[in-house]
Amino acid sequence: MENERFIRMQETTGIHLAMEVEETLQQLQDFPDTPEAMDYFFDFFQKLFGKNHRLPDKKKIIGTLCLQVPDELILAAGATPYRMCSGAYAYDQIGAEFMPAKSCPLVKATTGMFHVKKERWPQQLDALVIPTTCDQKKKSCEILKEMGYPVFPLEMPATKESEAARSYWQESVKQFTLDLQKITGNKVTRKKLREAIDLKGKGGRLFRKLHELRRSTPPLIFGKDILLVTNAYYLDDINQWCAATERLLMELEKRKAAAVHVGQRQAPRLLLTGSPPIFPNLKVPILVEQAGGVIVADEVCSSNRLLYDAVAFDEENLNDMVPAIADRYLKPCTCPCLTPNTDRQRRVLALADSHKVEGVIYQAFSGCMPYEMEQKQISTALGEAGIPMLYLETDYSPEDMGQLTTRVEAFIESIIARRRKAA
Repeated sequence: MENERFIRMQETTGIHLAMEVEETLQQLQDFPDTPEAMDYFFDFFQKLFGKNHRLPDKKKIIGTLCLQVPDELILAAGATPYRMCSGAYAYDQIGAEFMPAKSCPLVKATTGMFHVKKERWPQQLDALVIPTTCDQKKKSCEILKEMGYPVFPLEMPATKESEAARSYWQESVKQFTLDLQKITGNKVTRKKLREAIDLKGKGGRLFRKLHELRRSTPPLIFGKDILLVTNAYYLDDINQWCAATERLLMELEKRKAAAVHVGQRQAPRLLLTGSPPIFPNLKVPILVEQAGGVIVADEVCSSNRLLYDAVAFDEENLNDMVPAIADRYLKPCTCPCLTPNTDRQRRVLALADSHKVEGVIYQAFSGCMPYEMEQKQISTALGEAGIPMLYLETDYSPEDMGQLTTRVEAFIESIIARRRKAA
């Protein structure tokens, strides 16, 4: 009887997920002036979720639940890194059955997804790596272990300001390297690690080019498209992603030369920060740009934090490269799990200046305490710089769309009015 109920739940969730994905992709494609190169990314997510979210099966899979997991080491161990945070409301509803009501929707959706897949994924995943950046994800380790998943915590320091914290993180990354060799049965060699660093570096360089093109006035591409591209980065084969992104860059360069732009020429230029938009939950970015704004920059861990500097090392050996990889993930990190986190304020202000931002949208998922608590500091810093900010507390449910739309439209109108007054 219980097995029949579980099968019905899987089927119902699969139907709801397919509908959710279809609706999001339709909304993304309904915008005018979408680059033709975006078709690759639309098709990618259609196929990925059209197969009911199957995992890649070419190599060993190391699932990750945070940007802080060093993908270079996973690639060097001959495995595939695969980010498994979920943005699906269909999974959020499943997670709500056994997670606390006040849990972050991202954590509820992710644990709900693993629950739905617990008959197959524990055998397909060689490891599930969860950095201790989020208390709720950290506590979900126990729930996922009970489901049969091979969970490996990756310990993060509470700060990055001291040499002791840096050493602590480097030791965590070194231990992760040893664990990977046991999990995959492959040795991480100097040559393989250098190749992985170069491959990841190529992806980073392409994204930096996208980031630079977002400075264009008027904008060449909507922010919702950039967020889809970066979401794909964590799920697609990195070589295929690089090829598709190069095509997008070529098209955007041609647009720039031909003075082609998206949205209204005088559309308010906005920055998105806070809790990460994970496909198919692109509710707020889509809503903002439907209301007439354009997201020209972002400071979220599902997108713009890919701009971290490349891995910098002196000697091409493991003793130098592994600590260098650790530094690359810790030093520029602006995650609110860190205290103090003044780097995030600096980063948001720098992006606002470089991309001529007129307003900031701060998205915080209900129950995501670090982002909820930090919004006051960010708001104060922006206020001192004369940049207005709209704080939106939301979740994965579509029920607050009307309220959010009203608030976003009023915010955009206030920016336009402010611009007129200044003129």
